[in-house]
Amino acid sequence: MNRLILGLGNPGDEYRATRHNLGFRVVEELARRWRAPLDRMECNARVAPARVAAAAVASALDVLLVQPQTYMNRSGFAARCLVELHCVAPESVLVVYDEVNLPFGRLRLRRSGSPAGHRGIESILENLRTDQVPRLRLGIAADGGPVAAEALVGFVLSPFSAAEEEALAPVVERAADACETWVREGIDAAMGRFNGG
Repeated sequence: MNRLILGLGNPGDEYRATRHNLGFRVVEELARRWRAPLDRMECNARVAPARVAAAAVASALDVLLVQPQTYMNRSGFAARCLVELHCVAPESVLVVYDEVNLPFGRLRLRRSGSPAGHRGIESILENLRTDQVPRLRLGIAADGGPVAAEALVGFVLSPFSAAEEEALAPVVERAADACETWVREGIDAAMGRFNGG
């Protein structure tokens, strides 16, 4: 396996439409594009292997799409298991997740860094024992500005408003485009193309 794209979320129908499950939606969009059904279980995660043409190499790359089926703050266990099982380096894992400190719809790719308070990425960095893990953060901040600390859990576990849900499709598509660029052209090309807006 050359690459692993891991979307963060919580399992179960009660969480499906929440802000915290935006990473799952992006992985589902990639699975749709690549005709790679998320119908296998490995390491307590739904997975779908896919072959993706890449600009940098002559042959296609093998990519594993992943939705951990643990709760968000335990996602690192599935990540570590899959990295070890498929012999994937941490820098070849792209973690896709919601970010309450970014405006709604804004994308931010980073090569590495701290979890910045996000429990899902914190679990992954702890389990992979490195902060050198690329990530794609998807802005979910409300129009009203920052969310108070005491209201944060309720906010991320709430569904998007009707207006936000309507605006979400192009955000998910753009995020999937960013993931495809990361696979095909690398992190620098993806950052240059998607971190501007």
